[in-house]
Amino acid sequence: MPHLTTYVGLADHSEKTLADSFRAVAIGHAHIADVHHTCRMLADWSDANRDALAPILERYGEADDVDEPERLHAAGLAQTREGEIGLLRDLQDLHVLASLVQTTWTVIAQGAQGLRDPELLEVAQSANAQTSRQLTWLNTRMKTAAPQALIVAP
Repeated sequence: MPHLTTYVGLADHSEKTLADSFRAVAIGHAHIADVHHTCRMLADWSDANRDALAPILERYGEADDVDEPERLHAAGLAQTREGEIGLLRDLQDLHVLASLVQTTWTVIAQGAQGLRDPELLEVAQSANAQTSRQLTWLNTRMKTAAPQALIVAP
């Protein structure tokens, strides 16, 4: 199961990166109440996904030394951009990260089915559903931000 451990590690690291990035956007755009509060909540969801994954990590382990999956890792948001266009770009960056997380959970769910591991399958399906909700909010918020960012002069 060396490749499963690769993806379990990828899920753990990606959820952490996503949570940290949601928090960075919450702080960087704190003046926009819905973005601030929702990003903090969505970060907590990623933390909860990592907490649910912890027993799986103990059981299967986590591969950190495999080179190929490193290409899949996305950098988190160390700092946010300013203004409406900055918000839009930050939301897009979050969307890219969340998409990586979701596809990772999808792959893990398939592996769990092959292994007939109901605990891993439940964690993967639950986390995938949470990530889907994160992506839905990001899509909606980008649609809201786009006209202001793209049309209105700064």
